[in-house]
Amino acid sequence: MGSAGRTGDAARLRAFLEQEARRLGFDAFGVVAAEDAPDRSGCLGEFVARGRHGTMAWMEETAERRGSPKALWPEVRSIIMLGMNYGPDDDPLALLQRPDRAAVSVYARNRDYHDIIKGRLKEIAQKLASRGGAEVKVFVDTAPVMEKPLAEAAGLGWQGRHTNLVSREFGSWLFLGSIFTTAELPPDAAEVDHCGSCRACLDACPTDAFPAPYQLDASRCISYLTIEHKGPIPREFRAAMGNRVYGCDDCLAVCPWNKFARTASEAKLVAREELRAPRLSFLLTLSDAAFRAFFSGSPVKRIGRDRFVRNALIAAGNSGDGSLVAACEALLDDPSPLVRGAAVWALSRLLETSDFGALAAARSVSEGDETVADEWRTAVAEMADRHPA
Repeated sequence: MGSAGRTGDAARLRAFLEQEARRLGFDAFGVVAAEDAPDRSGCLGEFVARGRHGTMAWMEETAERRGSPKALWPEVRSIIMLGMNYGPDDDPLALLQRPDRAAVSVYARNRDYHDIIKGRLKEIAQKLASRGGAEVKVFVDTAPVMEKPLAEAAGLGWQGRHTNLVSREFGSWLFLGSIFTTAELPPDAAEVDHCGSCRACLDACPTDAFPAPYQLDASRCISYLTIEHKGPIPREFRAAMGNRVYGCDDCLAVCPWNKFARTASEAKLVAREELRAPRLSFLLTLSDAAFRAFFSGSPVKRIGRDRFVRNALIAAGNSGDGSLVAACEALLDDPSPLVRGAAVWALSRLLETSDFGALAAARSVSEGDETVADEWRTAVAEMADRHPA
C-alpha cells in the first residue's frame, strides 16, 4: 500500500476513534506524535530540586520516566489525549462564605474520575488495537505521565499561569486521560497560550503557592496539603485553608475563560448532593467505617479517615462556631495522633483563653505523643501572645 493509502487509513482510524470518544462522553479529543511531545524533564528536575513537590517522593522517583513519553514507553508513536468536562453548575467559591459547611473540590463531588474515565479509555483503546493491530497503553493520572503538556501539544488547551490546563470551550474544568499507542495517527496542532496579562488565578491563591506565573510550589498548595500531605498541616497555612477540607478550586474558579465553559452533562457526571455542602458537625463525628461508607466511590476515600478528619478540624478551628467545641473535644481521645493534634489547634481557636488554658492543664500532661504534646505547648504559647494578661 502506498503512503497515500496508509495516510487515508490512519485518518479514517482517527475519525472512528474520535467518534467513539464522543459517544462515550468525552468532550475533547486530540493527538500528538510522540516525537513532537514536549520534553519537560528539565522543568520537572528543577521543580523537584527546589523541593516544590513537598512529600510526594514518587515524583522524584519517577522523574526520569515522567519527563517524556518516549522515556516511559520507547515504542510509542502517537498519544491520544482526551478530556471530559466537569464544569460545576454553581459557583464553588460561594461555599467559602459558609464556615459551618465543608468545601469539597468540585472534581471530588462526583464518582471517582479515575473509575469513570479509565473504563471508557480502555474501551476506545481496545477498538484501536482490534482495528489497527497496534499496541496500546491507557493512563489516567496514576502513572508518570505529564498530561497537561501533552494535552496542550494535542490542541486540547494550554497550560495556564496556574499550571492547570485551560480550554477555550471548557475553561479550567477538564478531566484528562491518555492512550499511548504504536499506531501512527494524524496529529493536531498545539494550542497557544491565551492567558495574556491576566493574573486572576495567581492573585486568588490563599497560600501564595505560585512563586511566579506558570510555576507552582505544591508544598504550599491547599490541594496538596489536604490530599497528599500525610502529617500535620503546617501552622502557617491553617488559617488560610478556611473551610476547604478536600482540595481547592480558587485558582480554577476565577479563570475568565470559565465564562465560555458549559456545565457538565448530568448524564456523565452527577455531583452527589450530600457532597455539595456537608456540615462540619457531621464530618467531625465520622468513624473509620462511617467515613468509608459516606465516601464510597469518591476520590476522597483514598486519603483515609484520619487525614480527612484532620482537615475537618482545621475547618472547624476557622469556623468561629462554638457549637463545634464538643465534637472537637471528643476527638482529643481519638486513637490517631494526627487527629488529636488538629483537635488541639481547633479548640485553641474556638475556646476562650481561660477555658483553653484549663483544658490544656487537664489534658496535655497525659498526652504520650510528642507531636501532639508540641501542639498543646505551641497553642498555649500562641494564645498567650494573642491575649496577654
